[in-house]
Amino acid sequence: MIPHTKLMTVDEFEEFEARPENRDRLLELIHGEIVEKMPTELHGFAAVKMSRFLDEWTEDNDIDGFVGVEVRHRIPHDAYNSRLPDVSFRYATEIVAKGAVAQMPDLAVKIQSPDDTLESLRERIEYYLRNGTRLGWIILTITPAVEVCTLENDTLKITLYSLDETLNGGDVLPGFTLAVKKLFPKQK
Repeated sequence: MIPHTKLMTVDEFEEFEARPENRDRLLELIHGEIVEKMPTELHGFAAVKMSRFLDEWTEDNDIDGFVGVEVRHRIPHDAYNSRLPDVSFRYATEIVAKGAVAQMPDLAVKIQSPDDTLESLRERIEYYLRNGTRLGWIILTITPAVEVCTLENDTLKITLYSLDETLNGGDVLPGFTLAVKKLFPKQK
């Protein structure tokens, strides 16, 4: 976290982020605090793989929607959050060309970095789910595995998929399947 004395609003965050010294940094506003993302090569590998497979699914199925990597999402009534899922997908016919997408994605994917706790990743996915996201995936780079997260009866439901299993998009991404092992470097 970047230290400051009070909770920052989205408007203040956008001014901070626009400063020349911050333009090349990956910053999020999480509950009024600035968090800088520091992805690793493994993190980037998983993001490229996931975005590629999602993009192929949209193209192959003629889906109106957009896959993004590090795309800013925020909801208008929340003045203290401006989030960057590692990978996202949202159904839409028009792409946002400037500023944050003014809604949460239909799918939000978080990818574990070495300093991420499982608790913090789940909290972030739960935020997305409670604010409009319908499906969340956490790519666990250390395990390796994927947690599939949904809200059921206002409770976070988590299902773990191991390397030898296959993810599916359920009702959110109908027909989407992906072998979990394809998100990770080949095991030796």
